[in-house]
Amino acid sequence: MLDDKLIWGIRLMRGLSAAVEVCAVLLLFRMQDSRSMLRLNGLLGMIGPLIFISVSALGLADSLGKVQPVKLVVILAGVVLVVWGTRS
Repeated sequence: MLDDKLIWGIRLMRGLSAAVEVCAVLLLFRMQDSRSMLRLNGLLGMIGPLIFISVSALGLADSLGKVQPVKLVVILAGVVLVVWGTRS
């Protein structure tokens, strides 16, 4: 039962992320000012990692009893490295 809720949480987070991206594209088509476009792109750049971290946390929560602790640490380290490596 908990697995289904976590899986649906991941799906909903990714769906929300996709909806935000589609709305941003529609806004970009309407914008004429490159500065405004850059601001919107910056906002999307902040939202993306938050979604990534949230989905990763849900996936890790689902995997807690199923994966060996050492592998969970490696996965968590990978998430941290991705976020650290992509920061500006």
